[in-house]
Amino acid sequence: MLTAKGVDVNREAGMSRRSFLALLGGAAALSACGFQLRGQQDYAFKRLAITGGTPQMVARIERMVQGGSDTVIVKPFEKPEATLNLSEGSAFRTLSLNAQGAIQEYELVFSLNYSLLGADGTMLIPPSVIALNRSMTYSDQYTLAKAQESTLLYNDMRNDAVDQLTRRLATVRSLHPAPGEQTPAVSPRAPLPVPPL
Repeated sequence: MLTAKGVDVNREAGMSRRSFLALLGGAAALSACGFQLRGQQDYAFKRLAITGGTPQMVARIERMVQGGSDTVIVKPFEKPEATLNLSEGSAFRTLSLNAQGAIQEYELVFSLNYSLLGADGTMLIPPSVIALNRSMTYSDQYTLAKAQESTLLYNDMRNDAVDQLTRRLATVRSLHPAPGEQTPAVSPRAPLPVPPL
């Protein structure tokens, strides 16, 4: 069948159908060989409870875990298969002074302490630490702006820590690991290097 422009509509429909079937076949072949889209995780636990952490951090973990896997976040009393324990800390220190002795640059530090326990008390991830830092110039003339900038930098570090944490949770392969299969603890072995501006 030809349209006013002389295009064979049946031929175009057949090509679209073949393209769709080829795409569907390719997706099936990729899934059969174990391919997963980036960002998709297959956690060993399907029901995760979170204790500690700020509401902002817990909400981000919930979005990332539930949005990228078939694991759901539940309350601690709803029979979780694993419980993630969180605590965070922040600090800052002077990095440099100007010629008049006033602070010119700060280092902001953020740390996330975490551990993962199975429902039967098995330590799936021993107490571990994610430590991050950022540098920030400072001026007494822009106190309010610098306070807002530090808040943004801390939020950025918190988000970065959550991204690292969700990848770390994916290293747990069993809720009952054998003695040689336990996930090791991770923590910085040396002070963080001074961050560049």
